[in-house]
Amino acid sequence: MVIRTDQTPDACQLAIIAEQLGRAPRGIEAVAATDGEGTPLVLRMAPIVDGKPFPTLYWLSSEQLKVALSRLEADGVIKALESRLQAAPDFLAAYHASHRDYVATRWRRMSADQAAEVRRLGYEAVLRERGIGGIANWDQVRCLHTQYAHHLCGDNVIGQWLDAEFAVADCLP
Repeated sequence: MVIRTDQTPDACQLAIIAEQLGRAPRGIEAVAATDGEGTPLVLRMAPIVDGKPFPTLYWLSSEQLKVALSRLEADGVIKALESRLQAAPDFLAAYHASHRDYVATRWRRMSADQAAEVRRLGYEAVLRERGIGGIANWDQVRCLHTQYAHHLCGDNVIGQWLDAEFAVADCLP
């Protein structure tokens, strides 16, 4: 079960996140989704981390999901998805809508101070043009992990397809 939370992580969750990532986390603004036991699945990240744009709004932290999606990537699912995007105009249009949702959500989630910092550093165009996972070409799929993280927190057609075709969510406890 996935629960959308968008809450500041507590000390226990921060410890779990550090274990999931294999390092101390930086740039986390919120735990965006958890499983039914409160274990973080997706993190919502700050737009600027260490003076540079963070490439993704949503970061998949769940080890089970990362393993499942890495296996699919290794099996060539990204190439199959890109072929489907080129062959199915409706699917491609839905994918572009997912990118637009992602960009709009990133800007809605920014505080006024963060937006001002983005502009001051000259990254406004980057954060308005780059989609899911920081991708520039919205006809390509770079990473299933960022797509699926967005799916768990927003409207992402690739994540929906992954659940329909491969039941990715079933790997969660």
